[in-house]
Amino acid sequence: MSAVTEGTPDPRIDIADAAVDFPIFDAKTRSLKKAVLGRAGGRIGTDSKVPIIEALRDITLSLRRGDRVALVGHNGAGKSTLLRLMSGIYEPTRGRAIVQGKVAPVFDLAVGMDPEISGLDNILIRGLFLGMTRKQMEARVDDIASFTELGDYLSMPLRTYSTGMRIRLALGVVTSIDPEILLLDEGIGAVDAEFLAKARTRLFELVERSGILVFASHSDEFLADLCDTAVWLEHGTVREHGPLREVLHHYKGRDVLAELGR
Repeated sequence: MSAVTEGTPDPRIDIADAAVDFPIFDAKTRSLKKAVLGRAGGRIGTDSKVPIIEALRDITLSLRRGDRVALVGHNGAGKSTLLRLMSGIYEPTRGRAIVQGKVAPVFDLAVGMDPEISGLDNILIRGLFLGMTRKQMEARVDDIASFTELGDYLSMPLRTYSTGMRIRLALGVVTSIDPEILLLDEGIGAVDAEFLAKARTRLFELVERSGILVFASHSDEFLADLCDTAVWLEHGTVREHGPLREVLHHYKGRDVLAELGR
């Protein structure tokens, strides 16, 4: 069972014994099953005639306002799948996932942007995609335009932008929203280092405005900056959940925060 409600004064995420399975139809060879498994994470179930990718199993988490949670684990461990479960994109195959609050899923900076319309129009569309109203986004246009430093380009179609310019626009929009539950995937860190340094303050302010943060990233520095607890996922299950320092230490085999001077 999955339920997502918006606009509550007390955002929360309650997941109990949840699983997310993906049936693979027409998988005729073990090599195909292996290839799919490598992309999806989890493990292949053997109790059905149809191969099942068990992307998440036995997930139990309870998050409340003020929680700043890092998701760590190897590629394919289930981090992105868990974020999509929390956002309501995926329904649990078993168990339940109850989410209260306005969710802002930031999984891909480019999602919700149209290459054929102007940067200004894309600001409005991307904001609507992230749960804001048109009026709220119109009030933020000047601030976003100043932050991006794109000037006259904002009146031009997005297809004329370089990759770096698109990232500036998308990051400007993302850091302007007011989420109750902010779900960040690791792609947020894959931007130009110089511009990301400029965006750092805005990103921190975004996290401060959010009621709950769940952040999946391979960047220890980002996790140390934004999170205080962590969930270590391994093969679709929770290996450990606790203070960020302890979980990272167990996951990496060393005191990562000490190395960062934290």
